[in-house]
Amino acid sequence: MTHIARRLAPRRAGRLRPGSGRSRARLAIIGIGAWLALVPPLWAAGTAGVQDLSAIRSAAREENPGAQLLLGLGYLEGRYGLHRNPSRAVYWLRRAARDGQPYAQLKLGELYTKGIGVPADPAHAVYWWRRSARAGNAQAQLRLGEALLAGRGTTRDPQAAARWLTRAARQGNAVAQYQLGKMYHEGYGVPQDAARSTDWLSRAAAQGQSDAVKLLHLMEEAGQESALTFQQSAEVLERRARAGDARAQYELGLRYESGAWDVPRDPARAVRWLRAAARNGNRHAMAALAHIYDRGLLGITPDPQRAAYWHRKAAAPH
Repeated sequence: MTHIARRLAPRRAGRLRPGSGRSRARLAIIGIGAWLALVPPLWAAGTAGVQDLSAIRSAAREENPGAQLLLGLGYLEGRYGLHRNPSRAVYWLRRAARDGQPYAQLKLGELYTKGIGVPADPAHAVYWWRRSARAGNAQAQLRLGEALLAGRGTTRDPQAAARWLTRAARQGNAVAQYQLGKMYHEGYGVPQDAARSTDWLSRAAAQGQSDAVKLLHLMEEAGQESALTFQQSAEVLERRARAGDARAQYELGLRYESGAWDVPRDPARAVRWLRAAARNGNRHAMAALAHIYDRGLLGITPDPQRAAYWHRKAAAPH
Protein backbone atom coordinates (compact mmCIF):
# COMPACT_ATOMS: atom_id res chain seq x y z
CA MET A 1 0.00 0.00 0.00
CA THR A 2 1.35 3.44 -0.88
CA HIS A 3 2.02 6.11 1.70
CA ILE A 4 -0.99 8.02 0.30
CA ALA A 5 -3.36 5.14 1.03
CA ARG A 6 -1.71 4.33 4.38
CA ARG A 7 -2.27 7.89 5.58
CA LEU A 8 -6.03 7.44 6.04
CA ALA A 9 -6.42 3.67 5.84
CA PRO A 10 -6.82 3.00 9.62
CA ARG A 11 -9.94 5.08 10.02
CA ARG A 12 -11.71 3.39 7.07
CA ALA A 13 -10.42 -0.16 7.25
CA GLY A 14 -13.44 -1.47 9.15
CA ARG A 15 -15.79 -0.62 6.32
CA LEU A 16 -13.80 -2.39 3.60
CA ARG A 17 -13.05 -5.99 2.81
CA PRO A 18 -9.28 -6.26 3.35
CA GLY A 19 -7.31 -7.35 0.32
CA SER A 20 -10.05 -6.69 -2.23
CA GLY A 21 -9.20 -4.60 -5.30
CA ARG A 22 -12.19 -2.40 -4.62
CA SER A 23 -11.05 -1.67 -1.08
CA ARG A 24 -7.58 -0.71 -2.29
CA ALA A 25 -9.06 1.64 -4.88
CA ARG A 26 -11.36 3.25 -2.31
CA LEU A 27 -8.48 3.73 0.09
CA ALA A 28 -6.46 5.31 -2.68
CA ILE A 29 -9.28 7.72 -3.46
CA ILE A 30 -9.62 8.67 0.22
CA GLY A 31 -5.91 9.31 0.56
CA ILE A 32 -5.60 11.21 -2.68
CA GLY A 33 -8.60 13.34 -1.76
CA ALA A 34 -6.67 14.64 1.25
CA TRP A 35 -3.36 14.82 -0.57
CA LEU A 36 -4.77 16.93 -3.42
CA ALA A 37 -5.13 19.86 -1.07
CA LEU A 38 -1.39 20.22 -1.56
CA VAL A 39 -1.48 20.20 -5.38
CA PRO A 40 0.18 21.93 -7.20
CA PRO A 41 2.68 22.75 -4.37
CA LEU A 42 3.69 19.11 -3.87
CA TRP A 43 3.84 18.60 -7.62
CA ALA A 44 6.11 21.58 -8.07
CA ALA A 45 8.34 20.34 -5.28
CA GLY A 46 8.61 16.88 -6.83
CA THR A 47 7.42 15.17 -3.64
CA ALA A 48 5.26 12.55 -5.35
CA GLY A 49 7.16 9.43 -6.34
CA VAL A 50 6.99 6.18 -8.24
CA GLN A 51 5.51 4.44 -5.18
CA ASP A 52 2.37 6.56 -5.54
CA LEU A 53 1.60 5.53 -9.12
CA SER A 54 -0.52 2.48 -8.28
CA ALA A 55 -2.77 4.46 -5.94
CA ILE A 56 -3.11 7.31 -8.39
CA ARG A 57 -4.02 4.96 -11.26
CA SER A 58 -6.65 3.21 -9.15
CA ALA A 59 -8.23 6.46 -8.05
CA ALA A 60 -8.14 7.91 -11.57
CA ARG A 61 -10.00 4.88 -12.90
CA GLU A 62 -12.58 5.39 -10.17
CA GLU A 63 -13.29 8.84 -11.71
CA ASN A 64 -11.43 10.86 -9.07
CA PRO A 65 -10.67 14.18 -10.86
CA GLY A 66 -7.70 14.93 -8.63
CA ALA A 67 -6.07 11.61 -9.37
CA GLN A 68 -6.76 12.11 -13.07
CA LEU A 69 -5.02 15.47 -12.80
CA LEU A 70 -1.98 13.87 -11.17
CA LEU A 71 -1.81 11.12 -13.76
CA GLY A 72 -2.11 13.67 -16.56
CA LEU A 73 0.70 15.73 -15.06
CA GLY A 74 2.72 12.55 -14.68
CA TYR A 75 2.48 11.82 -18.39
CA LEU A 76 3.08 15.46 -19.25
CA GLU A 77 6.27 15.86 -17.21
CA GLY A 78 7.54 12.29 -17.01
CA ARG A 79 6.90 11.82 -13.27
CA TYR A 80 6.34 8.63 -11.23
CA GLY A 81 8.61 6.74 -13.61
CA LEU A 82 6.23 7.36 -16.51
CA HIS A 83 7.57 8.21 -19.94
CA ARG A 84 6.41 11.55 -21.27
CA ASN A 85 3.35 11.06 -23.41
CA PRO A 86 1.46 14.26 -24.34
CA SER A 87 -1.50 12.38 -25.82
CA ARG A 88 -2.06 10.40 -22.61
CA ALA A 89 -1.52 13.57 -20.61
CA VAL A 90 -4.32 15.26 -22.55
CA TYR A 91 -6.53 12.16 -22.10
CA TRP A 92 -6.34 12.34 -18.29
CA LEU A 93 -6.29 16.13 -18.00
CA ARG A 94 -9.37 16.38 -20.22
CA ARG A 95 -11.24 13.88 -18.04
CA ALA A 96 -10.35 15.86 -14.92
CA ALA A 97 -11.15 19.19 -16.59
CA ARG A 98 -14.57 18.00 -17.73
CA ASP A 99 -15.32 17.03 -14.13
CA GLY A 100 -14.50 20.58 -13.02
CA GLN A 101 -10.89 20.31 -11.79
CA PRO A 102 -9.63 23.94 -12.12
CA TYR A 103 -5.91 23.18 -12.34
CA ALA A 104 -6.55 20.56 -15.03
CA GLN A 105 -8.58 23.15 -16.93
CA LEU A 106 -5.68 25.62 -16.68
CA LYS A 107 -3.14 23.08 -17.93
CA LEU A 108 -5.39 21.89 -20.74
CA GLY A 109 -5.74 25.49 -21.92
CA GLU A 110 -1.95 25.81 -21.96
CA LEU A 111 -1.64 22.63 -24.04
CA TYR A 112 -4.15 23.94 -26.57
CA THR A 113 -2.16 27.18 -26.78
CA LYS A 114 1.12 25.39 -27.44
CA GLY A 115 -0.27 22.54 -29.52
CA ILE A 116 1.10 19.87 -27.18
CA GLY A 117 -0.81 16.59 -27.42
CA VAL A 118 -3.58 18.38 -29.35
CA PRO A 119 -3.70 20.66 -32.39
CA ALA A 120 -3.05 24.27 -31.42
CA ASP A 121 -6.40 25.95 -30.86
CA PRO A 122 -6.38 29.37 -29.11
CA ALA A 123 -10.19 29.48 -28.91
CA HIS A 124 -10.28 26.11 -27.13
CA ALA A 125 -7.57 27.34 -24.76
CA VAL A 126 -9.72 30.33 -23.88
CA TYR A 127 -12.68 28.01 -23.28
CA TRP A 128 -10.77 26.04 -20.62
CA TRP A 129 -9.19 29.12 -19.06
CA ARG A 130 -12.61 30.69 -18.72
CA ARG A 131 -13.95 27.63 -16.88
CA SER A 132 -10.90 27.55 -14.60
CA ALA A 133 -11.05 31.31 -14.04
CA ARG A 134 -14.69 31.11 -13.02
CA ALA A 135 -13.70 28.46 -10.48
CA GLY A 136 -11.25 30.95 -8.96
CA ASN A 137 -7.88 29.87 -10.37
CA ALA A 138 -5.72 33.02 -10.38
CA GLN A 139 -3.36 31.82 -13.12
CA ALA A 140 -6.31 31.06 -15.40
CA GLN A 141 -7.75 34.48 -14.65
CA LEU A 142 -4.44 35.98 -15.75
CA ARG A 143 -4.33 33.86 -18.92
CA LEU A 144 -7.91 34.78 -19.79
CA GLY A 145 -7.23 38.47 -19.17
CA GLU A 146 -4.16 38.36 -21.40
CA ALA A 147 -6.11 36.60 -24.16
CA LEU A 148 -8.83 39.25 -24.00
CA LEU A 149 -6.22 42.01 -24.17
CA ALA A 150 -4.52 40.53 -27.20
CA GLY A 151 -7.59 39.15 -28.95
CA ARG A 152 -6.05 35.67 -29.04
CA GLY A 153 -8.69 32.96 -29.32
CA THR A 154 -11.41 35.48 -28.56
CA THR A 155 -12.55 38.98 -29.46
CA ARG A 156 -10.36 41.71 -28.02
CA ASP A 157 -12.13 43.20 -25.02
CA PRO A 158 -9.98 45.42 -22.77
CA GLN A 159 -12.80 46.03 -20.29
CA ALA A 160 -13.41 42.31 -19.75
CA ALA A 161 -9.65 41.78 -19.60
CA ALA A 162 -9.41 44.34 -16.80
CA ARG A 163 -12.11 42.53 -14.81
CA TRP A 164 -10.31 39.17 -14.99
CA LEU A 165 -6.91 40.70 -14.32
CA THR A 166 -8.39 42.42 -11.26
CA ARG A 167 -9.57 39.08 -9.90
CA ALA A 168 -6.12 37.56 -10.41
CA ALA A 169 -4.37 40.62 -9.00
CA ARG A 170 -6.51 40.53 -5.84
CA GLN A 171 -5.33 36.95 -5.31
CA GLY A 172 -1.74 38.16 -5.37
CA ASN A 173 -0.74 37.30 -8.96
CA ALA A 174 2.20 39.61 -9.62
CA VAL A 175 1.94 39.55 -13.43
CA ALA A 176 -1.75 40.47 -13.26
CA GLN A 177 -0.91 43.27 -10.83
CA TYR A 178 1.66 44.61 -13.29
CA GLN A 179 -0.72 44.38 -16.26
CA LEU A 180 -3.47 46.09 -14.30
CA GLY A 181 -1.14 48.84 -13.10
CA LYS A 182 -0.02 49.42 -16.68
CA MET A 183 -3.62 49.65 -17.86
CA TYR A 184 -4.52 52.21 -15.19
CA HIS A 185 -1.40 54.15 -16.13
CA GLU A 186 -2.63 54.48 -19.71
CA GLY A 187 -6.39 54.42 -19.22
CA TYR A 188 -6.69 51.35 -21.44
CA GLY A 189 -9.80 49.32 -20.64
CA VAL A 190 -10.13 51.24 -17.37
CA PRO A 191 -10.28 54.93 -16.47
CA GLN A 192 -6.81 56.46 -16.25
CA ASP A 193 -5.94 56.56 -12.56
CA ALA A 194 -2.41 57.35 -11.41
CA ALA A 195 -3.07 56.31 -7.80
CA ARG A 196 -4.43 52.88 -8.75
CA SER A 197 -1.67 52.43 -11.27
CA THR A 198 1.00 53.11 -8.66
CA ASP A 199 -0.75 50.88 -6.13
CA TRP A 200 -0.91 47.82 -8.41
CA LEU A 201 2.58 48.36 -9.80
CA SER A 202 3.95 48.69 -6.28
CA ARG A 203 2.30 45.44 -5.23
CA ALA A 204 3.82 43.66 -8.22
CA ALA A 205 7.23 45.24 -7.64
CA ALA A 206 7.15 44.13 -4.00
CA GLN A 207 6.98 40.55 -5.29
CA GLY A 208 9.98 41.14 -7.53
CA GLN A 209 8.08 41.56 -10.81
CA SER A 210 10.81 43.17 -12.91
CA ASP A 211 8.56 44.88 -15.47
CA ALA A 212 6.68 46.62 -12.66
CA VAL A 213 9.94 47.80 -11.12
CA LYS A 214 11.06 49.21 -14.48
CA LEU A 215 7.75 50.99 -15.16
CA LEU A 216 7.65 52.53 -11.68
CA HIS A 217 11.19 53.78 -12.18
CA LEU A 218 10.27 55.16 -15.59
CA MET A 219 7.22 56.95 -14.20
CA GLU A 220 9.21 58.42 -11.33
CA GLU A 221 12.10 59.47 -13.51
CA ALA A 222 10.36 60.96 -16.51
CA GLY A 223 6.76 61.51 -15.43
CA GLN A 224 3.71 61.34 -17.62
CA GLU A 225 5.60 62.59 -20.67
CA SER A 226 7.13 59.12 -21.02
CA ALA A 227 3.82 57.28 -20.81
CA LEU A 228 3.73 54.18 -22.95
CA THR A 229 1.36 54.10 -25.91
CA PHE A 230 0.30 50.48 -25.77
CA GLN A 231 -3.42 51.36 -25.93
CA GLN A 232 -2.97 52.30 -29.58
CA SER A 233 -3.43 49.71 -32.27
CA ALA A 234 -0.43 48.27 -34.10
CA GLU A 235 -1.60 49.99 -37.27
CA VAL A 236 -1.54 53.41 -35.61
CA LEU A 237 1.82 52.72 -34.01
CA GLU A 238 3.29 51.58 -37.32
CA ARG A 239 2.18 54.76 -39.07
CA ARG A 240 3.71 56.85 -36.31
CA ALA A 241 6.86 54.74 -36.30
CA ARG A 242 7.32 55.07 -40.07
CA ALA A 243 6.90 58.82 -39.68
CA GLY A 244 9.90 58.82 -37.33
CA ASP A 245 8.18 58.88 -33.92
CA ALA A 246 10.83 57.36 -31.63
CA ARG A 247 8.38 56.51 -28.86
CA ALA A 248 6.12 54.63 -31.29
CA GLN A 249 9.17 52.84 -32.72
CA TYR A 250 10.19 51.78 -29.22
CA GLU A 251 6.70 50.55 -28.30
CA LEU A 252 6.37 48.68 -31.59
CA GLY A 253 9.74 47.03 -30.98
CA LEU A 254 8.58 45.89 -27.54
CA ARG A 255 5.42 44.41 -28.98
CA TYR A 256 7.28 42.45 -31.64
CA GLU A 257 9.76 41.30 -28.98
CA SER A 258 7.06 39.70 -26.85
CA GLY A 259 4.22 39.03 -29.29
CA ALA A 260 1.99 41.08 -27.01
CA TRP A 261 -1.25 42.91 -27.73
CA ASP A 262 -2.01 42.73 -31.46
CA VAL A 263 1.14 41.63 -33.29
CA PRO A 264 2.85 38.24 -33.62
CA ARG A 265 6.25 37.75 -32.05
CA ASP A 266 8.87 38.75 -34.63
CA PRO A 267 12.47 39.08 -33.34
CA ALA A 268 13.77 40.63 -36.57
CA ARG A 269 11.14 43.38 -36.58
CA ALA A 270 11.65 43.93 -32.87
CA VAL A 271 15.36 44.60 -33.37
CA ARG A 272 14.71 46.79 -36.41
CA TRP A 273 12.29 49.08 -34.58
CA LEU A 274 14.36 49.22 -31.41
CA ARG A 275 17.38 50.24 -33.48
CA ALA A 276 15.31 52.91 -35.22
CA ALA A 277 14.09 54.26 -31.89
CA ALA A 278 17.60 54.25 -30.46
CA ARG A 279 18.98 56.10 -33.48
CA ASN A 280 16.22 58.68 -32.98
CA GLY A 281 17.35 59.26 -29.41
CA ASN A 282 15.04 57.02 -27.35
CA ARG A 283 17.25 56.01 -24.44
CA HIS A 284 14.90 53.22 -23.35
CA ALA A 285 15.44 51.60 -26.74
CA MET A 286 19.18 52.09 -26.23
CA ALA A 287 18.98 50.29 -22.88
CA ALA A 288 16.93 47.51 -24.48
CA LEU A 289 19.53 47.06 -27.22
CA ALA A 290 22.31 46.96 -24.63
CA HIS A 291 20.48 44.13 -22.87
CA ILE A 292 19.81 42.31 -26.16
CA TYR A 293 23.45 42.49 -27.29
CA ASP A 294 24.71 41.59 -23.83
CA ARG A 295 22.56 38.46 -23.52
CA GLY A 296 22.38 37.47 -27.18
CA LEU A 297 18.59 37.73 -27.42
CA LEU A 298 16.21 37.83 -30.40
CA GLY A 299 18.58 35.87 -32.61
CA ILE A 300 21.41 38.36 -32.07
CA THR A 301 24.91 37.01 -31.45
CA PRO A 302 26.22 38.25 -28.09
CA ASP A 303 28.37 41.32 -28.72
CA PRO A 304 29.94 42.87 -25.58
CA GLN A 305 31.28 45.85 -27.54
CA ARG A 306 27.90 46.81 -28.96
CA ALA A 307 26.29 46.17 -25.57
CA ALA A 308 28.80 48.55 -23.96
CA TYR A 309 28.20 51.12 -26.70
CA TRP A 310 24.45 51.19 -26.13
CA HIS A 311 24.93 51.19 -22.35
CA ARG A 312 27.05 54.35 -22.71
CA LYS A 313 24.54 55.97 -25.08
CA ALA A 314 21.64 55.20 -22.73
CA ALA A 315 23.51 56.60 -19.73
CA ALA A 316 24.74 59.75 -21.47
CA PRO A 317 22.95 63.06 -20.73
CA HIS A 318 20.19 63.80 -23.22
